[in-house]
Amino acid sequence: MAMPLIENRPGTAVMLKLLAVFLFMVMSAMIKIAVREVPAGEAVFFRSFFCIPVILAWLWQTGELRHGLSTNNPMGHVWRGLFGTAAMTLTFMGLGLLPLPEVTAIGYATPMFTVIFAIFLLNEKVRAIRLTAVGLGLVGVLIVIWPNLTLGANDMSQAATMGVLAILGASLVRGLVQIHIRRLVQTEHTAAIVFYFSLTATALSLLTLPFGWVMPSTSNLALLVGAGIIGGVAQILMTSAFRFGAASMLAPFDYASLIFATLIGFVIFSEIPTWSTVAGAMLVVTGGVLIIWRERQLGLERGRARAVTDPKG
Repeated sequence: MAMPLIENRPGTAVMLKLLAVFLFMVMSAMIKIAVREVPAGEAVFFRSFFCIPVILAWLWQTGELRHGLSTNNPMGHVWRGLFGTAAMTLTFMGLGLLPLPEVTAIGYATPMFTVIFAIFLLNEKVRAIRLTAVGLGLVGVLIVIWPNLTLGANDMSQAATMGVLAILGASLVRGLVQIHIRRLVQTEHTAAIVFYFSLTATALSLLTLPFGWVMPSTSNLALLVGAGIIGGVAQILMTSAFRFGAASMLAPFDYASLIFATLIGFVIFSEIPTWSTVAGAMLVVTGGVLIIWRERQLGLERGRARAVTDPKG
């Protein structure tokens, strides 16, 4: 079973959720700088490997270590690791090619893909409200990505197109991850899902070693190690938030990531969101909030699935 809601403290829950979202954006910025020098697969290794000690320390401190190391479905964790690692790798590739606000906005397509996959893989009945929400979200994503979709010969244009395709692919795969987690939480503890994902991602990332890993500079090594540690802390804060507040209440705060991404992108990378990014993101957020509201109306509990979701892989 997953970690229960131990106390209804919405203020604490919102604070923990917002801090987690902010730290995930900080982590993304660190990865964005590092992947200028190192390949995405190498960045996945550092992000996953240095997350493990943080998670183990947290599990030990909270008395959840036994749950974090026991599993009833080993292959389920392997599949979650395969999907999640693919999504993380694609995200890191996209971070190196697109502005942080655009990566964040396109990533909001994940709930749309989750609803679509739920129709075909979980046989969920999806009616007008959620279908409308998916339509709004996908139109918003199209508005965001349209300026970057080009087959021209310009290297920067082609790089932007590749970045868009990478983040769209990551969002699609992350949608599959959400469907898989909905099944996995029926038999697995949240702590086990968090731990074994990091372990599997670390192992899978090593398979990319023959494809061009490099010795990072001292500054980039610090960024990569820091990204792993910060990612682990953010994951803990995200999971802890669901101990103090309901998933349906906390879900909309995921969209604060666009604010954080815009601020970090401007301060660190001198990135200014285009009007198409802003307009498209608003549509995507509207669609996402509609989906959250509808699931709350239907009484669908996604707390355990959301508690182990990593917005950036």
